Amino acid sequence: MPQISGQGPRVLLAAASLAAVLGSVHAFSVFLEPLEAHFGASRAAISLTYSLALVALTCSVLFGPRFYGRCSAARLVLIAAGLGASGVSLAAMAPSLPFLWLGYSLIFGAANGLGYGFGLQIAAQENPGREGLAMGIVTAAYALGSVVAPGLFTRAVEVSGFARAMYGLGLGLLAVGLVSAALLRGASVRFAPPVVDARALPELLSRVPLLWLGYFGGVMAGLMVLGHAAGILASLRPGFPVWIAPVVISVCNLLGSLIGGQLADKVPLGRLLSGMVVITLLALMGLGSGLAAGLAVVFLGMVGFAYGGTIAAYPAAIAKLYGMRDSARIYGLVFTAWGAAGLTGPWLAGYLYDISHDYRIALFCAMAAAGLSISAVALIFQSRPAT
Repeated sequence: MPQISGQGPRVLLAAASLAAVLGSVHAFSVFLEPLEAHFGASRAAISLTYSLALVALTCSVLFGPRFYGRCSAARLVLIAAGLGASGVSLAAMAPSLPFLWLGYSLIFGAANGLGYGFGLQIAAQENPGREGLAMGIVTAAYALGSVVAPGLFTRAVEVSGFARAMYGLGLGLLAVGLVSAALLRGASVRFAPPVVDARALPELLSRVPLLWLGYFGGVMAGLMVLGHAAGILASLRPGFPVWIAPVVISVCNLLGSLIGGQLADKVPLGRLLSGMVVITLLALMGLGSGLAAGLAVVFLGMVGFAYGGTIAAYPAAIAKLYGMRDSARIYGLVFTAWGAAGLTGPWLAGYLYDISHDYRIALFCAMAAAGLSISAVALIFQSRPAT
């Protein structure tokens, strides 16, 4: 079995620590009502803050590989943490929504994608042969941030308001950024940029559209459920505590991220990528069957697990398919599928609920997205071994 290098664990700890703080971006929903009251704005306008942050995050992951190798890993982590802290500090002082969008959505969103995308790649680079495990741990740490942050943010808002929550996040980013940079400086790590071979480029990019569709369909199916988990549970089990849904999904998401990344080192990639989406499809069939009331929480947990496994398995699979030399660039292209699904999936599920007054049509659409993902993965691996 391949052994992790002596500096591998140090680099992995640095990347995971920063990812845990950056994952707090997915706790934005706790700010909806406070910001509505503060700015006197609609729910749609406030929700746009999160949507724009996801766009900036996606663009940063896409274009980030151009900058990863231009300075030491320690300095790049400091840049990401400092930029993120500046963004949330500006959001704390925002006198209007455009300033909130500038600080939180644009600056913090871009810093988030820079730190998360770089953390995935540097952790994999410094743990050769165990790329899947390393990327899975970083992804799980990112998910952990979304589990822990809502409680902390809610408490901060209750005590001192949105601004204090943002200042606290900024201090957390700076503190963790300094610790992570110290760990990376001690390991003397620098990202190895790819050497572009124009002759190999067509072959390199030939499977990217299918990878994009596979990733898009898998995360689209998951996000349509994750974004409306409480509503789905309420519709299936009226009177049941709906807060259980996001808690179960978050925990299962975390487990899926850990297991999905680890399996990428042990299981044929085609089976892993399609298998995670098959789990989603089975859960969606259960939720849409009309017989799901008693098992609704179990099915929601399955969706959360498979979503976490999918977002951990794809970067690991890309690293193994293309090698670490080209992994960052290819993953940046494929990751735009997550941004597209994040913007489309939850909105589509809400729209279909508004016109039908239940989630049955939305669940069938999610099943179709899962089927698209499985088909794309089958096409990727039909002409090559599932390794």
